[in-house]
Amino acid sequence: MNYKAIIEAILFTMGESVELEKIAGAIDLDKKETKKLIEELQEEYKNSKNIGMNIIELDGAYQMCTKPEMYEYLIKIAKQPKKRVLSDVMLETLSIIAYKQPVTKAEIEKIRGVSSDHAVSRLVEYGLVQELGRLDAPGRPLLFGTTEEFLRSFGVQSVDELPVLSPVQVEEFKQEAEAEMQVKLDV
Repeated sequence: MNYKAIIEAILFTMGESVELEKIAGAIDLDKKETKKLIEELQEEYKNSKNIGMNIIELDGAYQMCTKPEMYEYLIKIAKQPKKRVLSDVMLETLSIIAYKQPVTKAEIEKIRGVSSDHAVSRLVEYGLVQELGRLDAPGRPLLFGTTEEFLRSFGVQSVDELPVLSPVQVEEFKQEAEAEMQVKLDV
């Protein structure tokens, strides 16, 4: 059995420090043998120029971490903007918010016909949508609208620049939606 590979897998997967006792229990060896294997791994990592990782000891526990000379490369990755992918549901929800803002979740759900909690939450998390306040109505529901990040992401200066659908397109969309609903009802 390749105990060192198992120890590496444990430390890599856990991502945080793991007590010697737990590692020893996982590989069915005593603590002394396990500690010897870990120390051998530490030496291998330390002496290899081809491995960017270390194993450090923290108060009787061990953790896999990055060698300090790798930090500059990690920082370059961390500074890169994260690419966020918008699902069809999120795009649909975002479109409703953009064209109907300020709008409540109930109004969004009435248009979509399904719950929109998750989509709205993700859009807020992505910074494309924000809470604009509360509607002066029973229950005081939150109002949502788009953000400056939305405008930047879609390359417009204001929501007034969003494309306007012609009445012909609106009718075509209605017919497509009705046909789609009929197919779902027939199944």
